[in-house]
Amino acid sequence: MHAEKQHAVLLLLFFLVLYILPLGVRDLIVPDETRYAEIPREMIADGDWVAPHLNGVRYFEKPVLGYWVHAGSILLFGENNFAVRLPSAMAVGLSALLIYVLICRIRDNEDKKRNSVGILTALIFLTCFEVFGVGNSAVLDSLLLFFLTATITTFYFASEAPPGSAREKRFLLLSGVSCGLAFLTKGFLAFAVPVLVLAPYLVWQHRYFDLFRMSWLPILTAALVALPWVILIHLREPDFWRFFFWNEHIRRFMGDNAQHKESFWFFLLTAPGMFIPWTFMTPAAMAGIKDTFNDQGSQGRLIRLSICWLVLPFLFFSVSNGKLLTYILPCFPPFAILMAFGLLHVLKKEARNKFFQWGAVGSAMFFGLILLAFVYVQLFGYNGFRPYSQLWKAVIAVNILVFIILFCCWSFRSQGRIKKIILFGLSPFFLFLTVHFVLPDLTIEIKTPGILLERYGQGIGHDTIIISDEDTIRAVCWYLKRSDVYVIGDGGELDYGLAYEDAAGRMLDIQSAIHRIDSNRGKTVLIARVKSIKRWQDKLPKPVYQDDSGPEGYVMWRY
Repeated sequence: MHAEKQHAVLLLLFFLVLYILPLGVRDLIVPDETRYAEIPREMIADGDWVAPHLNGVRYFEKPVLGYWVHAGSILLFGENNFAVRLPSAMAVGLSALLIYVLICRIRDNEDKKRNSVGILTALIFLTCFEVFGVGNSAVLDSLLLFFLTATITTFYFASEAPPGSAREKRFLLLSGVSCGLAFLTKGFLAFAVPVLVLAPYLVWQHRYFDLFRMSWLPILTAALVALPWVILIHLREPDFWRFFFWNEHIRRFMGDNAQHKESFWFFLLTAPGMFIPWTFMTPAAMAGIKDTFNDQGSQGRLIRLSICWLVLPFLFFSVSNGKLLTYILPCFPPFAILMAFGLLHVLKKEARNKFFQWGAVGSAMFFGLILLAFVYVQLFGYNGFRPYSQLWKAVIAVNILVFIILFCCWSFRSQGRIKKIILFGLSPFFLFLTVHFVLPDLTIEIKTPGILLERYGQGIGHDTIIISDEDTIRAVCWYLKRSDVYVIGDGGELDYGLAYEDAAGRMLDIQSAIHRIDSNRGKTVLIARVKSIKRWQDKLPKPVYQDDSGPEGYVMWRY
């Protein structure tokens, strides 16, 4: 078998083993995974495919397509962890395929290694820590990533086609379809990110007239794709667009009270950790990109597109007041493209390029320090804290770090440029393979209430009154298959839906919770975070039975 085909098969196996097979291993993590499991479950149960609901009340923080995709997966594979996470994993895999195709199509025909470049680009993308984390979690960011990648990639293909040709129009139509689907997944970012990338790229190429000539068809197509649901939700819920636009866009991006508010420097400080292990190879790649920056062929144009694609969305999300680490996920495809071209160029000039060698050594030293710190904390503790109470988990964690260090050293010693990059990219393989099994004890205790809920789920009948706090309610609904749970304390992201008249009485303060408990003795359950219970325990009635998942976890009280 040809080496390039072998690499392609190995990359596919890499994806299947690390991204698909382990999806059902660990419990769902709160709040995101239980949210994107429960809303599709309620869509299926209620038959309402237009207006999203969570715990039976309106939930208008996102459009509908992401919920449809997750609901489709649940219908195919059942109500389980695998089905809930599969759309994210597939979206990441398809994004990797898109950038592979992009590289293969633009490389000059005389370059016989073009498929290898595409495989290396996909490998770099799939082995970035954030990409792996998102691809193994039930969130909408990976779906948005795929549709945005498709939008930008197909528009770029259109820009490479003869102006006015049928080929150009086909790619512009595909770009518009992808943009419309991105809008139905997460809203107006679907337009902001492609415009931020493609308009400056065309200006950089001095294609000023194409800014207008090439834009009308994808914009019109995107509008037509989104229009049916846009009209349906407006007819069903006239307030949707007001809430969604002002709360999820203007307030989140510009408001002083923006959710997840962080400083401008947040992504600059945190991004290096998200791009690991390739953070250490950035100086080597930059040296290679610098040498090829002025290339006038297809490679040079793709590099210029990738620079716009990486830098401008990154700055846009940095300017936003509200920030989450997953917001910069659209920056990872261009990062992988630039890394692949840059590293291959410097290693072609010098097989043991000093920047690459320093990167391999720096990565080995970094994870070596983590190894030493981990062993110390695990053996001697830190303020009474130890990551694992089970020895086998600690042993696996040590092996993970040793594996990374060994592969970094192997990459350092290797001579072939492609082999050096592949070995370095494989350094987190054992981490990705085993991380689902060795989550730290405290993470499991704080983020996985499903362990407690599954323990008592069958004993909670449909006529039982369930009360929960905002932190726990999504998991309660999912694991107990209920959409009529009472909320005590702060409504959080359910505040909007709870304000409607048809949700009256679902929000409880302490006094109304006491009244509800006293009126339903023998068939009332309270499930909440330990930290919430500590605030209420002196005011609430004493339960007849109680259990918990740990001092930082969750409590179940029966009355």
